[in-house]
Amino acid sequence: MSNLAFVRPLYTHMEWADALVWQRILATPAAASDEKLHALLLHIHMVQHAFLAIWKADAFDYAELSKERDLPALLQWARDAHLKIKAHVDGLEDAHLDADLKLPWSDRLVKALGRTAAPTTLGETMLQVPMHSLYHRGQVNLRLRELGGDPPLVDFIAWLWLEKPAPEWP
Repeated sequence: MSNLAFVRPLYTHMEWADALVWQRILATPAAASDEKLHALLLHIHMVQHAFLAIWKADAFDYAELSKERDLPALLQWARDAHLKIKAHVDGLEDAHLDADLKLPWSDRLVKALGRTAAPTTLGETMLQVPMHSLYHRGQVNLRLRELGGDPPLVDFIAWLWLEKPAPEWP
């Protein structure tokens, strides 16, 4: 089995899970004005857009990626990220995954890591995005519960058991 055969389902699941979480957010009145939830959502989708820009060797503009967006604009931006990521991932071949890839922010982590960052590949960074999104999606679901919402079950295994449903964006 190819490496992309493992990577592509992670991105399909990530989009499905993000869409399902967004459905629940919009169904929770207190979520609309919650700054903590808004910041988490902005971060998740900012990272998705940032990595896509790096993978495509597009200009990386942190200020533009991190600008404030209201909830409807943030939702549209999230959908846009997934649409563009899918197109990019669909165009990859296994050989691309072994290419070295330096992240523009890796040098800023020297102090936190206590050393310079080791080299990474495109494939390794492609694993980072779904895992990073999953981590913060858990935080979003916790905050959603705190706000009186009903966080959805978005585990990868649940997606498999449901026969890999397509995302249903609100």
